[in-house]
Formats: sequence, C-alpha cells, structure tokens
Amino acid sequence: MGIRAQEFSAGAIAILPVLVATMPIALLFGALAVAKGLSPLEVWLMSATVYAGALQFVAIDQWADPAPLGLLVFTALVVNVRHVLMGASIGRSMAGFSGPARYAAMFVLTDEGWAFAERRVRSGNLTPAYYFGIGVSMWLSWTLFSLLGAIIGRGLGYPSTYGFNFAFSAVFICILVGFWSDWRTGAVLLASGGVSALVYLAVPGAWYILAGAFAGVGVAAILHAETGNQNPDGVMPS
Repeated sequence: MGIRAQEFSAGAIAILPVLVATMPIALLFGALAVAKGLSPLEVWLMSATVYAGALQFVAIDQWADPAPLGLLVFTALVVNVRHVLMGASIGRSMAGFSGPARYAAMFVLTDEGWAFAERRVRSGNLTPAYYFGIGVSMWLSWTLFSLLGAIIGRGLGYPSTYGFNFAFSAVFICILVGFWSDWRTGAVLLASGGVSALVYLAVPGAWYILAGAFAGVGVAAILHAETGNQNPDGVMPS
C-alpha cells in the first residue's frame, strides 16, 4: 500500500467513531425531509450538494411550497459563517495542498473534520490524503444514510426513544476534551458556550451559533495577545 493510501486509510479510520454517531442523525434528517414533501432523490441531492447537517435541519424546519429562497439563503449565511473561521484556521496547515485540492477541501469541511485535522496538525503534517480520508468518508456516510432515512421514512420513530438525539452532543464533548490544554481552553469554551446560550434564549433564529463562535474567537485572541506580551521573544512558558 502506498503512502497516500495509508494516509487516506488513517483519516478514514480516525473519523470512524464520528460516523457511527452521526448515522442516526442522517437517518432522521432523511425521514424529516420526506415528511416535508421531498423525494428520496431530492433528499440525497440536498445532502450531497449542501452537505451541512445543522443547516439542513434548519432549512427543512423552514421548508414550504414554494420554498422561501431569500430566508433560506440568509439562514445559510448565518448558520455556516463559522466555516469562515474554520477555513482560516485549517488553511494555515495546507501548504501541501494544490489549488484545486484546497477548494475541494473546503467543500468537505465539517466541524468534526476540522477538529480531527487540527488534532493531526498537533502531532505532524496534515497531508491531503489524510484530510480527504476524513472528508470523503463523512460525505459518503452522510449522503447514504440520509437517503436511507428518506426511504425508510417514518418507520424510524422518534430519536429520543433510543437516545440518538444526544449523539451529536456526545461527539462534540469528546472532541472538546481532546483539545483541552490549560485554563485558557476552559475560558474560551465558557465564553463561547455562555454567550451562545444567552443569545439562544433571547434572540430567535440561529444567531446563537454566530454569537458563540465570535465570543470564543474574541476571548482566544485576547488571551493570545496577553501571552505574547508576557513572552516578547516568542518563548512559551514552561
């Protein structure tokens, strides 16, 4: 097996636990989308081209005939603006990616994929093969299980009966634990989660996602600036 194949396999294996956790969520999306009037083919096309789980659930919740295109586009911008931050973050580690590979990488960028790619950067170089092992595996899983959910339909029942509604939360908790380094990590998470919760309670819509993201980035920037001032030579404290 060549080096690229090994790297691709390593990425696919690393993301496997996330795939298991997101499979029931994809099934649920397919079932909800069919209940809103979409055909199984339309469900698959939406998952394959939009490929944004949180946004797809919000879009289906707002779905009507005819579709409110203006509202859907605006919602997409609000919900997915965090991808700008994730893209800027991971883009620093894509020196080995060609121009077309960078564009393709942004298409398969997800919250989970970004987290696993950043963890790889901590221990070594992020290769295109490893990244696409993560991204392609997630894309295939999400699209196929969305289609299966659309075909099975209402026979799935309610996800809370099986605890599936907590699957996404469990995945992100595990990812956050993997990123923990010191008290600064806790400060960023507290700011992001606190602001997000307050905005969710006070402001209708998906603005809490944007607010939480920028709160976390702001606190991280402040802490990074303070660390730089205390270490003008760029030497990390022991």
